[in-house]
Amino acid sequence: MVDFLPDDLTAQLQALQRAARINVVGNSGVGKSTFAKALAATKRVPYIELDGLFWKADWTESTDVEFVAAVAAAVSQPAWVLDGNYARAGNGKWQRTELVVVLDLPLLLNFWQVFSRTCGRIWRRDRLWAGNRETFANSFLDRDSVVLFSLMHHGHNRRRYQGPEAFAEHPHLSVIYLRSRRAAQACLEGLKRLNQA
Repeated sequence: MVDFLPDDLTAQLQALQRAARINVVGNSGVGKSTFAKALAATKRVPYIELDGLFWKADWTESTDVEFVAAVAAAVSQPAWVLDGNYARAGNGKWQRTELVVVLDLPLLLNFWQVFSRTCGRIWRRDRLWAGNRETFANSFLDRDSVVLFSLMHHGHNRRRYQGPEAFAEHPHLSVIYLRSRRAAQACLEGLKRLNQA
């Protein structure tokens, strides 16, 4: 049976310290990458970004066969922090994952984060996966806009990761919910202190 951990910092820190393979999930722009990178650095394990495995040059998507194979290879390592949702990744990642961290911020905060992140990437001309860049056109005018996607999928992702049936197909998992930036920061800072003790 899935172990849904209480909103208790001590229990969360113990689970984060104990788990070797962690998947950070949540809506687009909620802060998965920032949290997952920091968590991987603190635990001194590889950071795996599903977007990096999925996207090719010119915003070309990997085929399902390519993507599942890339994910399977990445999660074959003994320890890691995996960043991303992607139902298309197949069951391989869930079979290897021990702990899921669900970042679940309120809609307005989530929207502000994805909007400001996207504007910053456009302004700085950041290179993302496979050298791709976000532009004003593909971020705000395209039907596949990441900002629109985040708004439209906020409720879907909440339902997807909430409740007793959320991970019913993977009963070996433990699950932590972090519902604020403060809670996420407290976990990272607490884990650093534990590792330094």
